[in-house]
Amino acid sequence: MSKIEVKDEVLLAQLGYKQEFKRDFGLLELFGVAFSIQGVLPSIASVLVYSIPYGGAVSMVWGWAVCSLFLMSIATAMAELGSSAPTSGGVYYWTFHFSSSKYRNYLSWLLGYIDTITYIVGITGINWGCAVQIMAAASIGSDLSFEANVFQTYGVFVALVVLQATLCSFATKIIARLQLVYILVNIGLCLAIIFGLPANTPSEFKNDAKYAFGSFQNLSSWPDGFAFILGFLAPLWVVGGFDSTVHISEEARNASTAIPWAVMLSTAVSCVLGWAINVSLAFNMGTDTDGILSNEIGQPLATIFFNGLGQRGTLGVWTILIITQIMMGTSGLVSSSRQVFAFSRDGALPFSKYLYYVNESLSVPIRCVWFSATVAILLGLIPLAGNAASGAIFAMGVVGQYICYSTAIMARWLGGTAFEKGPFHVGVLSFPISLFAVLFMLFMSVILLFPAEPKLSGPATMNYTVLVMGGVMLFSTAYYFFPVYGGVHWFKGPVVTTITDSVASKSISELEIREKE
Repeated sequence: MSKIEVKDEVLLAQLGYKQEFKRDFGLLELFGVAFSIQGVLPSIASVLVYSIPYGGAVSMVWGWAVCSLFLMSIATAMAELGSSAPTSGGVYYWTFHFSSSKYRNYLSWLLGYIDTITYIVGITGINWGCAVQIMAAASIGSDLSFEANVFQTYGVFVALVVLQATLCSFATKIIARLQLVYILVNIGLCLAIIFGLPANTPSEFKNDAKYAFGSFQNLSSWPDGFAFILGFLAPLWVVGGFDSTVHISEEARNASTAIPWAVMLSTAVSCVLGWAINVSLAFNMGTDTDGILSNEIGQPLATIFFNGLGQRGTLGVWTILIITQIMMGTSGLVSSSRQVFAFSRDGALPFSKYLYYVNESLSVPIRCVWFSATVAILLGLIPLAGNAASGAIFAMGVVGQYICYSTAIMARWLGGTAFEKGPFHVGVLSFPISLFAVLFMLFMSVILLFPAEPKLSGPATMNYTVLVMGGVMLFSTAYYFFPVYGGVHWFKGPVVTTITDSVASKSISELEIREKE
């Protein structure tokens, strides 16, 4: 066992857990997980429909730039927590550790459920978006004669989730090495669009700088300022999952250093590449935003590509984009399964005794992988209710994360427990950055509960995020306080799975011997 491996095991033992996984993820692989989950171009393809109606080019370019400042503050606050306590439980573990004894059990329970369902919702959103993109490719390939119905889209969605669950059942070493491929493909695709789209777009679809940087088109009935803020859903959905690498920290080498830097680097790279892609699109999408949204292709980004690159060019790019979105879903399922594993290890989930299992030869929590996949498939039934319901999937992915992140960060500062700094720390800037991040997340969590239009004309125009998110919180709270069998009677927070003192002292002794050598 190397010196770094001993340090990782010591730290994990001090956090209360025994080592159950192989540590096959280094900094580059961790960056690959976070970066592929964010999946810049595939994610933009899925949520461009939430940018264009709320400000057009200005929302795409300047909305992204403004959000990037806030997103980096969230990443910094989360990186500090990940460096201090790198464990798969992430936000619910941190919340328990830092909160006062009066509230820690309930808050840890609640955040554990929200984070678990949010990651599974993320898998649903990623794969539903991918299924829509596959149907858009079929439409383009048929010269727009094919128009998929929602049930065909759901069938493709299910196939994608099953494929990703199969890939995630492979040995962790294979999953870790795949991240290197994911990085190259994702960055290559982004650069191809940033530079290739301007080089190939016909002149009739080209825009000047005045349009790209200054044209504000509000297609909604909301006031312009509020519409601009609603457009934030796009960058907030794309650049998220700040704790994705934290959930695999027990499989990471030099976790207390590698985890925070993976969070910071993936966020920074995604913000920069995403902004550059949006600038490229703003210069080369033409001015008919209504036409882009209502085109027979049924996918705004595919429409822009079709106008600029033609049928063959679009199908070529779109094929690679679909592949990257499958990679994105695979990495998301890896993180989701580790959250399920951690929460079942602490006994909080139904069927925890069954789910808490690691295949020793593969070092994979296979049951947790397929549990996440199954729930994601069931949640995929929600978009069958229409566009408003599918929009709730994307919004809930953001709101759920922000509830978890802001609570964990506030617990660090307000809970009364001393914070032990990890190797990554920003010193005196820590509190103002945390405050900045929390205020933004709380503000956006409220904003994203508003409907697409101020005047509701029926169920199709409602925002179902509050219903779905409220349902999760209500269910988990009811389960916690349920008479006799509820968590309030037996859940005491994260469970100690190792005798910390004996394991740590043994590991520290080994570490001291190695340091003397």
